[in-house]
Formats: sequence, structure tokens, C-alpha cells
Amino acid sequence: MENPGKFTVRNASWRDDLVALQALRREIFIIEQRVPEVLEWDAADADCVHALALNAEAQAIGTGRLLPDGHIGRMAVITSWRRRGVGSAILEFLISRARSEGHAALHLHAQSHALAFYQRYGFIAHGAEFMEAGIPHRQMTLNWSA
Repeated sequence: MENPGKFTVRNASWRDDLVALQALRREIFIIEQRVPEVLEWDAADADCVHALALNAEAQAIGTGRLLPDGHIGRMAVITSWRRRGVGSAILEFLISRARSEGHAALHLHAQSHALAFYQRYGFIAHGAEFMEAGIPHRQMTLNWSA
């Protein structure tokens, strides 16, 4: 998916793009947000659809994943590329993939500061705020079948 902001978002393979995907998540979640490393990695990655955003020099700048059960997670964009449409392009890519795979709804755990971002795409927050990896979150759902 081309974007006029001089970056692309493409499908990534956990096997083939492991180095780039892990580097992004390590930088953003483990280092920047201080998520314990043991919480960052899980066996689900091998079964997920991964989105990888690359700048014009083919450097990894963002990622996200879609789990087989319709959950979106691990949305991350490096600091210098935030507020430039990268997160939106990744989310749109994952929503499109979910629709094409026949998911009736999508779910995610949004960091509380990012609620408005997801609401712009139709996600609705529900339930009380909760802590996940030491960061406040809310559950959100996008249901296009109702």
C-alpha cells in the first residue's frame, strides 16, 4: 500500500521479517515504554498477519499484527514517524485484511492515551480501564456486521 508520506505498508512474515519486526517492538515497547521483555514475545506471532511500514530507504518504521481470532495488537511506530499517518496506514491495512479474511468484528486493547486514534476508525471503548504491562488500557471493538 503506497502512501504519499513516502512510506509503504506491506504484509510481513514473522519468519522472513523477524529482525525488523522484533527491532521495532523492542525499541518501542521494551525500551521506550518499559514493557518487560517476557511480556512482549509470545507464540502467537507465528500465526499472525503482520503489517510492516517502511520508509523510502526501506527502513522499518512501524508495525502491527492481526491475530487469527480478530484481535489487533502490537501497533507501534517509531518516534520520528509518529503523527505522519504511519499508524493510520498500518491500522487500515490490518482492518482491510480482517475484512478480506471474513472477520465480523475486530478487538484490541488500546493504550488509554490512544483511544481517540482508534475511535476515528469506528472502534468503541467498553469496560473499565485496566493495566496491561504497567500501562493503562481499554478494550475496544469494531463491529461492521451489526
